[in-house]
Amino acid sequence: MDKIILETLSNKGELNTYDLAQELSVDHQVIVGATKSLQSLGEVIRATQKQKDLWVLTKEGEEILSKGSYEARIYGLISDEGNSQKSLMNLFPNARIGLNKAMSLGWLKIEKSSTGGDPIVFKKADQIEDGTQLVAQKIKDGCVSDVPDATLKELKKRKLINSMIIKSFHVTKGSHFTTEVTKMETELSPEMIATNSWKEKKFKSYNFDSLGIMPGSGHLHPLMKVRAEVCQIFLEMGFTEMPTNNYVESSFWNFDALFQPQQHPARDAQDTFFLSDPENAHEFPLDYLERVQKVHESGGYRSIGYRSEWKFSEAKKNVLRTHTTGVSARMLHKLGQNTEFKPVKYFSIDKVFRNESVDATHLAEFHQVEGVVADYDISLARIKNLRFKPAYNPYTEPSMEIFTFHEGLNKWVEIGNSGVFRPEMIKPMGLPDNVNVLGWGLSLERPTMVRYGINDIRDLVGHKVNLQMVYDSPVCRLDSRLY
Repeated sequence: MDKIILETLSNKGELNTYDLAQELSVDHQVIVGATKSLQSLGEVIRATQKQKDLWVLTKEGEEILSKGSYEARIYGLISDEGNSQKSLMNLFPNARIGLNKAMSLGWLKIEKSSTGGDPIVFKKADQIEDGTQLVAQKIKDGCVSDVPDATLKELKKRKLINSMIIKSFHVTKGSHFTTEVTKMETELSPEMIATNSWKEKKFKSYNFDSLGIMPGSGHLHPLMKVRAEVCQIFLEMGFTEMPTNNYVESSFWNFDALFQPQQHPARDAQDTFFLSDPENAHEFPLDYLERVQKVHESGGYRSIGYRSEWKFSEAKKNVLRTHTTGVSARMLHKLGQNTEFKPVKYFSIDKVFRNESVDATHLAEFHQVEGVVADYDISLARIKNLRFKPAYNPYTEPSMEIFTFHEGLNKWVEIGNSGVFRPEMIKPMGLPDNVNVLGWGLSLERPTMVRYGINDIRDLVGHKVNLQMVYDSPVCRLDSRLY
């Protein structure tokens, strides 16, 4: 194709890429590609981009070009004795349009039947000229300058033609024009240097402004970006990350150790995923288990407990953990076994599971961000930029739900829960009397939705995720004023 372009320029002095493509019956982009290839050789050719409006036939217009207009086809089907109007309507699609157009042009007339039946259509003109087909042929041939603007507007209204913007190149000879093109070298090889052949070679100029090709690489999911940022915030505040490598948890650590009654609705199969294999856990700290049983059944630490039978058969059932607070309970129990208490700050970020209906803000599995602070005589402090609402949790008092405003959903969205762990939970663990424990748990998904402007959690996690969103999501930087 490069050779054809150069020979055409040699003979004519100039060319238009679109016109040449039409002449050769090839794709215009093939000519454009060859033109750009020649441009890269230097001043062999000069190319200037042009733009022009072009009228093209639609599929319906192509049909009229081959078969004639609807009005001409209707006219040709009328016999000397006339035809019933009803019979003409079923001869071909758009026959009604053809009849109306032929009537407006004065080619046909309609008379009432003498028997009172369907009206009869007769020829009114002795002969006709199918102007619509003639104009369609002119448009096909590119002779649009001969067609009045009013005719073009009418054909466009009838959806027989469409306007199209054609971008092409006007090509002329360059200062170093030649029909014999030598491929320019892009690299200086050791062989060229050794044989001195580089002296006869032509080298392509280097483009120092070129950005190069972006190497293929993996991309962090927005959820993982927010996770890394939240983890860094905790570490900078002196927190220690808790081990959360157990998705399966016993009901004892997931519920009972948190002073959650065995009759609580959250322990039903409608809210929790229970395992069938292995169905039960077998290893428990028996002395601590007995203290937990006692505080449930008869109370302690100024509490009357739940005054109901506590069953070990319920406590040993395995579940997919509904929160990471069971891990916090393990860590606090381990802390309580030390001979000397030292204040601690723990955090964890990991996946939890709940038997919930999936909607725009809920999934059956999600990530929980949890923080725990244990120290002497601590209490809740004032926190800004968030909203809190009093709530109930079996293992905290007071308890508060945490809300943040989602601009996409245009409402305040709950992102977590918080409170001060109850004595019935922490005292059986062996912690000193004047030690309080603050705890909070946040969803990782909802803050990520707020940060990246995602309205539906199913667009963030699951099979509906757009991978381009993962590639394009920016680095996560959370507002330091929140902590």
